[in-house]
Amino acid sequence: MSFESFLSQLKTKAGELKTEALKFKNKDFLNAAMAGSALIAMADGNISSEEKQKMIKFIESNDTLSIFTTSDVIKAFQDFVGQLEFDKDIGEAKAYQALGKMKSNAQAARLLARMIIAIASSDGNFDAMEKKIAVKIAKELGLDPGEFEL
Repeated sequence: MSFESFLSQLKTKAGELKTEALKFKNKDFLNAAMAGSALIAMADGNISSEEKQKMIKFIESNDTLSIFTTSDVIKAFQDFVGQLEFDKDIGEAKAYQALGKMKSNAQAARLLARMIIAIASSDGNFDAMEKKIAVKIAKELGLDPGEFEL
């Protein structure tokens, strides 16, 4: 093995390690994003394809979350949806717990609130139930709902 080949392999391994470290660091943000997405998508009792597409587009365009594969994102989302469908109270508790982990990061909390509102309105109808959940999510994130015209 040449030195150049060794150096190339070393750079590849370093890049893989960095990606894994970023995934670990951003796992809480992914979980909070998927928890909020599941809560808001299920607010009206129906998860529309527009809501799912908006969530996936957000993940793909967000630098913090773009390191996750689409299958990782879908699995996290489905886990929260499954918990909500199985037992609404316990599912909500777990979802709000995941969101609460972002409370100390105001920038991440605001980004999550904006994402959740965008998902809720993606089907062209931001109804009263969705607004109620958005207000509750904003408060869980330590934000003033009025800041988002809720």
